[in-house]
Amino acid sequence: MAPSVQTFINSFSNKLEEPVRQHLKNVYACLTMSTMAAAAGASIHLFTNIIQAGFLASVGALVCFFLLMTTPDDNGKKLHLRIGYLLGFAGLTGVGMGPLLEHVILLDPNLISTALAGTTLVFISFSICSMLAERGKWLYLGGTLMTLLNTVLLLSFANLFFGSNLLFQAHLYLGLVMMCGFVLYDTQLIIEKRRMGSKDFVAHSMDLFIDFIGMFKRILIILSQKVTNDRLGQIRRSPPAGNVETER
Repeated sequence: MAPSVQTFINSFSNKLEEPVRQHLKNVYACLTMSTMAAAAGASIHLFTNIIQAGFLASVGALVCFFLLMTTPDDNGKKLHLRIGYLLGFAGLTGVGMGPLLEHVILLDPNLISTALAGTTLVFISFSICSMLAERGKWLYLGGTLMTLLNTVLLLSFANLFFGSNLLFQAHLYLGLVMMCGFVLYDTQLIIEKRRMGSKDFVAHSMDLFIDFIGMFKRILIILSQKVTNDRLGQIRRSPPAGNVETER
């Protein structure tokens, strides 16, 4: 077992240079902080009345995103400010997920931890796959992912008028596949950007955070749908109370 683990660790050293490995450590550290900020934001919506999901939270998230993208790194001089913008965006994104989490908690609170564990496992698996793949292999997904993104947006827009469950399911599962593809694509893109001299790990972690949250939302919805369908199936299979009395 030990030689296999050591071989696995050595494969990262063979594939990735030291500056790239250090950059990825910073990226994933920021991603971890962002995820914690999103969890804090969701908790604020669920357990307090300080900030609730709505128009203001959405605008606040967009403002933080815009400020982060337009504030130059200046060789780390504005690092703390930009990290603040990132955490603000992540926290308000978590606030925006509050209504979905409320619905899921009513169904089964354990679904949240299950979805989080599943998302983390899938995210890590695809990230490792991207890191250990041949250089630039997954960058060719860019065009396909943009097509998928446009398709998902079109399905979402069309469903505003049709209200079709079939369109919703197509939007949901295509979106999940798209997010998995973006993890592969964005991870390799971050590596290539670092090799070209970009050290902006804050902005790079933003890309992965968006992928992670998009994946988590879709997995959570899929799990909640399964629980709902199972409960409806149990209700349909159980005999009506009146029939039970008649049989007696």
